[in-house]
Amino acid sequence: MSEDTTAAPDRSEAPASAYSWYVLGVLVVVYILNFIDRQILAILAVDIKRDLALDDDQLGFLGGAAFAVFYALFGVPLGRLADRWHRVRLLTIGLVLWSTMTALSGLARNFVSLSLARMGVGVGEATASPTAYSLISDYFPARQKGTALAVYSSGLYIGGGVSLLIGAKISQVWDAAYPGGGIGGLVGWQAAFMAVGLPGVLLALWVASLREPSRQPDAATGVRHPLADFFVDLSMLLPPFTLIHAARRGVKAALINLAVAVAMIGFAWVMIKLTKNLPQWSAIAFGYYAVFSWASTLRRHDPATFKLIWGTPAFICTALGYGLVSLGAYALAFWSAPYAEEELGLPKAELAFVLGGSGALSGFLGVILGGRMSDWLRTRNPSGRILVVMFGIVAPVVPIWLGFTTASPTLFYAMNFLAGMFAAAALGAAAATTQDLVLPRMRGTATASFFLATTLVGLGLGPYMVGAISELSGSRQTGVLSLIGVAPISLALLIYAYRTLPQAEATIAERAAAAAAG
Repeated sequence: MSEDTTAAPDRSEAPASAYSWYVLGVLVVVYILNFIDRQILAILAVDIKRDLALDDDQLGFLGGAAFAVFYALFGVPLGRLADRWHRVRLLTIGLVLWSTMTALSGLARNFVSLSLARMGVGVGEATASPTAYSLISDYFPARQKGTALAVYSSGLYIGGGVSLLIGAKISQVWDAAYPGGGIGGLVGWQAAFMAVGLPGVLLALWVASLREPSRQPDAATGVRHPLADFFVDLSMLLPPFTLIHAARRGVKAALINLAVAVAMIGFAWVMIKLTKNLPQWSAIAFGYYAVFSWASTLRRHDPATFKLIWGTPAFICTALGYGLVSLGAYALAFWSAPYAEEELGLPKAELAFVLGGSGALSGFLGVILGGRMSDWLRTRNPSGRILVVMFGIVAPVVPIWLGFTTASPTLFYAMNFLAGMFAAAALGAAAATTQDLVLPRMRGTATASFFLATTLVGLGLGPYMVGAISELSGSRQTGVLSLIGVAPISLALLIYAYRTLPQAEATIAERAAAAAAG
């Protein structure tokens, strides 16, 4: 496949072409499948818990950190690879990988094998958003970026909703046809994993047909092949290579890296003692240590990129502030169906139809309206998009409280719809803000860094936090309501981002040049 080297029009003025919208449509389809594969576990959770004899905190790990840590960590070098290599080709490879690992989830016979399959899904899906964000940023002008990213992000909610419908239907039909297990002894939830995983391999052929747009003028060039750089970047995240990279920067850097490693081991040991959950806290501690190691090495290898991402408080506070929005959103997406099935006694088929359909609609409406509103506010206020992110953390509080303290299914469904719509409004605004704070050649890395917060904070902690508090308190309701406690922290971070963003965006080129000069 050859790259389209036709010069792109001036994206600051020219509207998006018909082909740009076609590419966006394909990327939305990919993202829908991405979230079907990721979220189907939620509607199958009760069956998996029964068949594999799991606890709520183990389910939370499978729905969170097992996927999130590997998604986040591989997203870093894959995001950098998206800045240097053929993005369409990278997305095609990733799609084949995560679809295959989803299908293999259907062969899982215990907690360990299902955990390993979920980790593989995370690695594959880490290619999706860095490549898509970078492609969208090249195909769409700045004034349409928030809307385009919001349309792309709608795939998250459509896929998450459809996954409930598909998962429940396949599982029920299979179990009805094969009460004692079908081919190879597979039961309904295993058949569901295989049925949604395999079509992704065929979809990869469609993705491979897309044209690669020409890079914007400041695209980085390097001496090594981009794939060689990928493995170098990956080594920055994996022990013992992390210590080797640190030692190359000097004795002080090596000692600091070792101290952080010891601190993370100590943190994990304490949390494992408190919660009795080895995989959750081992994965989280490893993830945070790896991110520290990568950021430290990035500071030396690419000081300009480090400065505009890790050295920009507006970027960090936006990412972390939205990360806490996603903590609540991921936790609700995972636990709403099991909560209603076991606490309210609602049937799986009804939950799949109502929660799946309303989740897709609420997320779609929220992310599209939020994206449009963020673009409108951006034209009137440099920090206007942050206001939409703030809305995404504050507005869901009342619906969560009402929805998870009622015995009325109707009120539960209505409040779940509102909470999902309000939280979804923040995604396009937060994503576009982080893209606006870096140079075009850094977009893939910026996307990966943004998703470190949404995954290691949001997905890695959200579903587990609800499960762990549920186990500790003996009440799943208490576990869900604990999500409200993150709102003040998120709001404080976003207020700081709102105040510092205009200056940060106005000085991008100067700060990057100063960092590169030394």
